Amino acid sequence: MGFIFITLLIDVTGLGIIIPVMPQLIEQLIHGNLSEASKVSGWLTFAYAITQFCCAPIIGNLSDQYGRRPVLLLSLLGFGIDYILLAFAPTLGWLLVGRIIAGFTGASFTTASAYIADVSTPEKRAQNFGMIGAAFGIGFILGPTLGSVLSHIASGANFKAWAANVPVLGWVDNITVRFPFLVAALLCLVNALYGYFILPESLAASNRRKFQWVRANPIGSLKHLRKHPAIMGLIASLILIHISGHAVQSNWSFYTMYKFHWSPAQVGYSLSFVGLVIGLVQGGLIRWVLPKLGVEKSIYVGLSLFAVGFTLFAFATDGWMMYAFMIPYGLGGIAGPAIQGYISNNIPANEQGELQGALTSLMSATAIVGPPLMTNLFGFFTAATAPINFPGAPFVAAAMLTLTSALLAYRTLKAVMAKR
Repeated sequence: MGFIFITLLIDVTGLGIIIPVMPQLIEQLIHGNLSEASKVSGWLTFAYAITQFCCAPIIGNLSDQYGRRPVLLLSLLGFGIDYILLAFAPTLGWLLVGRIIAGFTGASFTTASAYIADVSTPEKRAQNFGMIGAAFGIGFILGPTLGSVLSHIASGANFKAWAANVPVLGWVDNITVRFPFLVAALLCLVNALYGYFILPESLAASNRRKFQWVRANPIGSLKHLRKHPAIMGLIASLILIHISGHAVQSNWSFYTMYKFHWSPAQVGYSLSFVGLVIGLVQGGLIRWVLPKLGVEKSIYVGLSLFAVGFTLFAFATDGWMMYAFMIPYGLGGIAGPAIQGYISNNIPANEQGELQGALTSLMSATAIVGPPLMTNLFGFFTAATAPINFPGAPFVAAAMLTLTSALLAYRTLKAVMAKR
């Protein structure tokens, strides 16, 4: 768990570094405003997601045959290449190619989930899945803050003069915005080296199975889940959670810059606070809450808090409120690991990679729907032609999806209990 936690932490830190400056990079490339850039951002995420939707089952099934370690290392190298392309991108086409490469190899969380399932007992599995959230949270404390600091450093005259004389940095157009992407690439490549020398293999030879194309395509992997009807309702619930999450993941920078006129540094600091809350909840609180409440109550409480958090974000009138409203939103994070742990406990050991590949494929499908939905809602309600100016519309939509998710989870768990 320590090895995989460090690997994920470095991976998420690299992702967090680029978030505060991504809106500015898109604005410059399209020569437009934030409202227009938000829509482009949604479609770039769509390209990443649809590629991952097709490739995640392949990656998951490969990890069931060859082990988790080599697949995870390939993923980290893919993200490093993606960030390098983003750093040097002269056009949107380069951003698109980078996102597609990252989607093809983007198996870090798929393989990490299978890795955790390998080394966890059924009783500890839900709690250990919370470590993914903890790595995500701490990475988002470090990443956005580091991205903001790097952007500030790169904007200085002394740094620009120095960078102009460094061959690689001298090739980068607008170093202020792009320097964080180079640091993110470096982190990914260092992470791959760390994994190569330190990360052990988790999948025993006795638990491996041969790769099968019929189970490695997205449709085949999803059909395979139908063998386990008891978990289908919870999978649907998890899908809605991930779609609603894009109200934050895809919109936060645009929403706060538009409504509160935040700078990239302020966006970075706010995302670091989000990361702190998520890290505390999923790295610590969940280990106390799950045994106390049980899986079922944890799911209901978590989804209710998510809905409250989304609603409060939508109607915030001052920037400080976003920090206060992160508390109920972050506490809602107990729901995801509880659902994932329940699902995993109903799947055999030699199918955990396939399960996590199928779940990642489904989550990628939500990223096909979520970012365009949420960013276009934001773009529509902030455009000059909007019937009303309401940048919080994506958060209202997310709250409604979360309540629907809670209803699905309730019906599924009630049906399972009735059969016992």
